[in-house]
Amino acid sequence: MRCMYLLLISSGVGYAVRKPVLSFLKAPLFAALPADKQHLYFTGLFESFFNQLQISILVGVFVGSPYFLYQLWAFISPGLRKQEKHLAPSFILAGTFFFFLGAAFAYYLVLPYGFKFFVEFGAPDDVPLLTVKEYFAVLFRLLLLFGACFELPVVLVLLARLGLIQSSTLRAQRRIVIIAITIAAALFAPPDIMSMLLMMAPLYLFFEGAIIVIRMMEKKKASQTGA
Repeated sequence: MRCMYLLLISSGVGYAVRKPVLSFLKAPLFAALPADKQHLYFTGLFESFFNQLQISILVGVFVGSPYFLYQLWAFISPGLRKQEKHLAPSFILAGTFFFFLGAAFAYYLVLPYGFKFFVEFGAPDDVPLLTVKEYFAVLFRLLLLFGACFELPVVLVLLARLGLIQSSTLRAQRRIVIIAITIAAALFAPPDIMSMLLMMAPLYLFFEGAIIVIRMMEKKKASQTGA
């Protein structure tokens, strides 16, 4: 309920700044369209209005994400040992950073390439007629999806700090993880091969980086135990 209250407030802030945010979110698509075709159409009377409400909520999610992560931590912290509860600041900061990093990665790399590819994919006499509802549905899904996927290293390192996984386990399951990442990219990324690779590459690098960090943590813990 606290998250819902904050989401209402942060969505109100999002509604106040919806117009510049709207222009910002349209930029990747308009960059791929000719100057005389840079339009979005709506086919329902309330479609544009509800779209701006969705933009307000999206802004609210991003603005409130540190608090949402804090509430998630507050929910699980009663089940943790005293020495594990000090991980909260690191978890919140890292989770927020990687969530924004994933959304920025999608906005600045995946979306411009994907939109350009699909806009130019048709025959020379094909004219794109893109609706507000269709475009922003794709945009919201990809921004939130990449933001969530980039939480992978945070989750893995946190689980390791809690003693639930080990680096040896992750190394042993490397092939399964690669298959899972490939399936996730095929299901959720735009269906062109470059967009899939742009989703697979950082996830795999994050997975390998998490293994390295967890291994360093294990060596440090072993040396402290020995001392």
